[in-house]
Amino acid sequence: MKNLFSLTALLLITNCYTQNLKDFSVPNGYEKIAEAKGDLDKDGKEETVVIFNTDKKTNLNDRDDILRSLFILKNEDGKQRIWKENSTLLFSSGMGFYPENNAPPEISIKNNALSITQIFNTNSRHTQTYTHTFRFQNGDFYLIGSSSRFEDTCDFNYLDEINFSTGKVITDEEHSSCDEEEKVIPKDIHKEFIHPFKTLIKMNNFRIGENKFKVPGLKKEIYY
Repeated sequence: MKNLFSLTALLLITNCYTQNLKDFSVPNGYEKIAEAKGDLDKDGKEETVVIFNTDKKTNLNDRDDILRSLFILKNEDGKQRIWKENSTLLFSSGMGFYPENNAPPEISIKNNALSITQIFNTNSRHTQTYTHTFRFQNGDFYLIGSSSRFEDTCDFNYLDEINFSTGKVITDEEHSSCDEEEKVIPKDIHKEFIHPFKTLIKMNNFRIGENKFKVPGLKKEIYY
């Protein structure tokens, strides 16, 4: 009887909560560039995550540089309702050295967690790939994983991975040379360690690259 009462109370709370969500319709001038579906709150129902190019520009340069927005939508009673909206996590369309060649962000939902991957060139030889993973817990979406890969066409490949839930960090540096006659090549580095993260960061409080910590034993800081 107690379990039945708890389940009934949970359903009532959930129903009341979803009724307070605003109905979603695609804003005028918005263009959908990515979409994924999956269960993000373990209620057995699929949510829809969509990324749009908005109708707003950054005005930071002469080329088209469109701001982007992410929506997490609940599907209730045949309607889509806005569960979460975020515009701070996504780079604009003009990010990088060759923005016209940028692929749109990639979205995946696995094990009730949402991952967003963004790739761009920082110059003619370097590629930056970011993947950030969020999980719904304690009433909000929190950053639980980060992966940053910075690679050259032939000189280096750097990877930093962070599991914020366990505190496990992996930093890996592979070195080579574009010059086949180069004799002095830096040593490869691979280090795994635990870093204490006091609190998890909410999605809407997260800005890529604004957080950092020092790698023990190395003259290196990891930004995320």
